[in-house]
Amino acid sequence: MTGDTAQLLLGSIVMVGACVQWLTGMGFALVAVPALVLLLGPSQGVALANCAAGAISAAGLVGGWRRVRLTAMVPLVVASACTVPAGTWVAARLPQPVLLVGMGLLVTLAVLLVMRGLGVSALTGAKGAVVAGSAGGFMNASAGLGGPPLSLYAMNADWTVHEFVPNAQFYGIVVNAFSIASNGVPRLGPTGWTTAVAAAAVGAVVGKVLAARVPERRARQLVLLLALAGGLSTLVKGLGVL
Repeated sequence: MTGDTAQLLLGSIVMVGACVQWLTGMGFALVAVPALVLLLGPSQGVALANCAAGAISAAGLVGGWRRVRLTAMVPLVVASACTVPAGTWVAARLPQPVLLVGMGLLVTLAVLLVMRGLGVSALTGAKGAVVAGSAGGFMNASAGLGGPPLSLYAMNADWTVHEFVPNAQFYGIVVNAFSIASNGVPRLGPTGWTTAVAAAAVGAVVGKVLAARVPERRARQLVLLLALAGGLSTLVKGLGVL
């Protein structure tokens, strides 16, 4: 793969991920991580997803920070901070094929659970917040996938979309900040960073425009289908090199 082709792929992945996150409040990692892992490798792909998802969440929260439910979010983010180091430790010690298989399985399972909207009694109340936060911190640091546990928690708490989006963005800022501190930043070089930042900006603009035109249910279905395809692709790639 030539350098120009790699930059084009990198920009396309980040742009689509940023567009999705602006449409739904989260989803960058679900859509982008499988492709970033295949393009950059597990470590660098997850690190870039942490940086991009955190930055996009921060930009999105500017106008909605007053709607953050701090009493609900504090147990989530504290629990996630406790498990981020464990996620980094595990990811650093697994061979790349095993990581690819693990990430593919995590994405696929997370998407299927969210699609089914399963009611899970362990994900209610303060105890549920701790469980979801712990799972989210570990998954975010190891695979860049901190969002699905929060989505399941929000479903079990009967949050509306209006309530979910700012709280998901707040969670995204905090859990990705912890993950960046633990995993470090990706080594993209000046050209790679320029491509990623420009693509994220374009994706944010496109996502903001589409958010006013695309029905929420349809956008969510598209995100989940893209994420499922990415998870299965990563799983197949990992099984192929085991």
